[in-house]
Amino acid sequence: MPSVSIIDSHVHLFDTNRLSYGWLERRPGINHPHLFPDYERAVEGLAIDKIVFAEVWVDAPLHVAEAEWLSQQAALHPAIAGMIAAAPLEIGREVLADIEKMRSLPTFRAIRRITEAETDERFCERPGFVDAVRLLGEIDVVCDICVFAHQLPGVVSLAQQCPETTIVLDHIGKPAIRSGEIDGWRSSITELSALPNVVTKVSGVLTEADQGNWSREIIRPYLDHAIESFGFDRVMFGSDWPVLALTTSVQNWVDIVDWAIHGSSKEEQSKLYRDNAARIYKLA
Repeated sequence: MPSVSIIDSHVHLFDTNRLSYGWLERRPGINHPHLFPDYERAVEGLAIDKIVFAEVWVDAPLHVAEAEWLSQQAALHPAIAGMIAAAPLEIGREVLADIEKMRSLPTFRAIRRITEAETDERFCERPGFVDAVRLLGEIDVVCDICVFAHQLPGVVSLAQQCPETTIVLDHIGKPAIRSGEIDGWRSSITELSALPNVVTKVSGVLTEADQGNWSREIIRPYLDHAIESFGFDRVMFGSDWPVLALTTSVQNWVDIVDWAIHGSSKEEQSKLYRDNAARIYKLA
């Protein structure tokens, strides 16, 4: 286990009795409420003292309602220290109206627009999307990006066009571990890591592996390249709970990450497990 306490930078909380999430119909194993007390039970034995909530692909147009619901949960559970809310960045600077509704919420820290399901591999290069991400930099709001590996060239272009915006690449860019493809992903990660405004989350990796045939040795090359490319100053630990629970436990994921960074210093571990998340998301 890590020698430092953890800030989990990527946790999904949702109440299917309050809001609707169409994608959960394809994930029946987690298609029911997952609230903070459930997360606490799932991480028993781990020294996690803060979490960052990541929007849960709520059905349109419920993203503001989701943010308001999460704010209510944070008032009950102070360990919810930050929120990555959803917003339709593709509409350009008009998205500011929605952002202004959410910026007053105490935990608001970032915006994410999931683009992994878009058939246009360059969706995040569309002019409106680029303008919105530039806007986030102007108002000091972080932008989380969630894409599959084949969509990473678009993220490289986006980050190049928005140098003043901090961009967080979720799940190390979702490499195609099932098929064993690594070269294209590796090249894109190398390009992204050369851009100082980009950081990545060591999260969601096991979801991309063959659920019936994965091992820590299979995913090790992906972890190694992501961490070596970005360095310990620009990586953050995340569990991706409860999606992770479809594959393994949070405890096992922490153990795998700890194994992958064996030999790192306590300072490096602290950066990965907590300091970078606190700095990037401006957590108290």
